[in-house]
Amino acid sequence: MREVTNMNIEDFIIEIDPQYHGFVLSINEYLIDKGCKLKISTAKNGYLVSYQYGKKKYVLMNFVLRKGVLVARIYGNNAVNYIDILESLPESMKKNIHKAAKCKRFEDPPKCTPKCGGYVFNFEGSELQKCRYFCFMFEVNNETGPYIRTLIEKELEQREAI
Repeated sequence: MREVTNMNIEDFIIEIDPQYHGFVLSINEYLIDKGCKLKISTAKNGYLVSYQYGKKKYVLMNFVLRKGVLVARIYGNNAVNYIDILESLPESMKKNIHKAAKCKRFEDPPKCTPKCGGYVFNFEGSELQKCRYFCFMFEVNNETGPYIRTLIEKELEQREAI
C-alpha cells in the first residue's frame, strides 16, 4: 500500500543523482505550470512522484527510482496520435517499448489490474498490445531526457485537447 507523504519535489531531488536534478526540476515546473497536481508517495523501494492532470486527476507520468536508477513512466493514453514521435525515438527507447510486457487484459482479463486496460497501437510495422505501466517506461539519462520531455509534452497536449 502506498502512503502519500507531505514531501515536496526538493525532498525527492536529494534522493536522485545530482546530474538529473535540473531535468526533474524542469519537468516539475513545466507540469505544475500546465495545471498538473504533484503527488509524492512511498513505494516499495523509495518514492513515487506522480503528476495528475484533468478533472478526474488521471496520472500523466511518474518518476520512480528502480534499483537506484531514475526512471520516467509516461502514461501514453493518446500515443496513437503521436506515433511519428515514437518512431523517431533513439533505438534504446524503441527497444524498451518492444520489450515491455504485453497487457494481460488481452490474454486473460481477470489477471490484469482493472486500472490498466493496456495500449494497442501500430509501431514500426507491428501491432503491439502493451501494458500501460511498462510500455513507456524509460531510464532518465542524457540521451533519453529530451525525448522523455517531448513525449510528456505531446501526451499533455493531447489531453488538453479533450
